Amino acid sequence: MARLERTHLEIIRAVDQHGSLTAAADKLHLTQSALSHSVRKLEDHLGLAIWRREGRSLRPTQAGEYLLSVARRLLPQLAHAEAHLRQFAEGGRGTLRIGMECHPCYQWLLKIVAPYLAAWPTVDVDVIQKFQFGGIGALFGFEIDMLVTPDPLYKTGLCFEPVFDYELVLVVGPGHPLREAAFVQPKQLSDETLITYPVEADRLDIYNRFLTPAGITPKRHRHIETTDIMLQMVASGRGVAALPRWLVEENAAKFSVMPVRLGRRGVTKQIFLGFREADAGIGYLHAFVDLARAHRDEVPEP
Repeated sequence: MARLERTHLEIIRAVDQHGSLTAAADKLHLTQSALSHSVRKLEDHLGLAIWRREGRSLRPTQAGEYLLSVARRLLPQLAHAEAHLRQFAEGGRGTLRIGMECHPCYQWLLKIVAPYLAAWPTVDVDVIQKFQFGGIGALFGFEIDMLVTPDPLYKTGLCFEPVFDYELVLVVGPGHPLREAAFVQPKQLSDETLITYPVEADRLDIYNRFLTPAGITPKRHRHIETTDIMLQMVASGRGVAALPRWLVEENAAKFSVMPVRLGRRGVTKQIFLGFREADAGIGYLHAFVDLARAHRDEVPEP
């Protein structure tokens, strides 16, 4: 029986990504005949087909679907391992790829990145903000090396380190009737326009830890992607928002906004850094966690 090789997995993934043998061959810098011969030889030895033709398109068979899932899982891991080995050979440490599941944490992260780059001149940092709530899969898939998240999902093979605590508060603009309140109750938001990041309501703490348990929904819910625009909307009286207290206090003078406690006891949260357990011993990754912890004093306490 033919031995399954990395080339076969790369071909299967490339055909799935690009839709044809010709396009896959171009991507892999192979001739179409060489690619077809490699796949045909594997199919002959396996005694089964990997693809079936549907018109001009190729569709994977059941065996092809299985090999495609193997390719998606193993190829990123092999690339990750090779990158680290190259870094060891070159005496460098490559790139620390950080995924974000915390919209307002980007400004906090900038405070960590500057001293980190100074301390580790051979390490680059890349911040990927597309993972609203897909960061765990990105860690397992080796798309990122570290995840910044307020909602860790403890899975075998992953570690999460808490780096700071924060309080979620309501943000109100000048002249808002709640501006001078010591705290706000859920029912007081029933006539408000609530402005949040573009995240489903059931994944927002303002809902699942404050409004929903009280059976309250705001009059209107608007999505704004950027923090500055959100604060500007609040300042102009277009609604209220829910953000970390430290972020609101940093921008209070600039936007004339005010934090108000959610409930008598407030809503507290933690930010975690997640990474693969197998990478826990990597010096530059561990150094980033230590530096993040050292900066916790810069984040105002609830």
